[in-house]
Amino acid sequence: MKLAIMQPYLFPYIGYWQLLNGVDCFVVFDDVNYINRGWINRNRILVDGEPRYFNVQMRGASQNQRINEVALTNDPEAAEKQLRTIAQAYGRAPEFSRCFPLVQECMRYEGRNLADFVTHSIRRVMDYLDIGTKLVLSSELDKDDALRGQDKILDICTRLGAAEYWNPIGGTALYEQERFLERGIRLRFLRADDTIRYRQFGGGEFVPNLSILDVLMFNSKEETRGLLTRFSLL
Repeated sequence: MKLAIMQPYLFPYIGYWQLLNGVDCFVVFDDVNYINRGWINRNRILVDGEPRYFNVQMRGASQNQRINEVALTNDPEAAEKQLRTIAQAYGRAPEFSRCFPLVQECMRYEGRNLADFVTHSIRRVMDYLDIGTKLVLSSELDKDDALRGQDKILDICTRLGAAEYWNPIGGTALYEQERFLERGIRLRFLRADDTIRYRQFGGGEFVPNLSILDVLMFNSKEETRGLLTRFSLL
């Protein structure tokens, strides 16, 4: 069984979806600490040819809180403002009419907390793209919460019976091959194809690593699913 473990990110870039689509089971790390100025509650879209942030509003977020402890404002006006920004940015995109109802449903969702809100959007994009990977919440697992870092990952892998653990290429310095092999687990690192390109507005210089929303607005579901396979494993 191939396993990946990641924090819940708001409409993350395509490499996150390549990882999620490529494994059999994906653990949403919802009970680890929130990270300020990260990708948990915000991402970037293309506005007038430039990347611009959009976000979900929180109430009193702190790095001392777990992601599933961070409260949301659940402010309808704030959600509608974000939706207007997205609609203005992509209203002329070829897949806007198909994709925007999904975005509306996600941004209008009244989550119990930040982790619930973001995980809901992950599930809905999975449904949209017909991704059948099993999604598991870390907070619902029977695990040793006293462990940290690599030891916690190894504990979850062992409890779930993983034969392979997949991680984005940026995490190579975090893990030791030997420790995983001792548990009978193969450690793999996913590198997204850096030649991925598609036509954005104006046909100018391509802006990479934006939210999956940018991919979905310019590519059909079938084209997007094709992009999900464009990676290498190390």
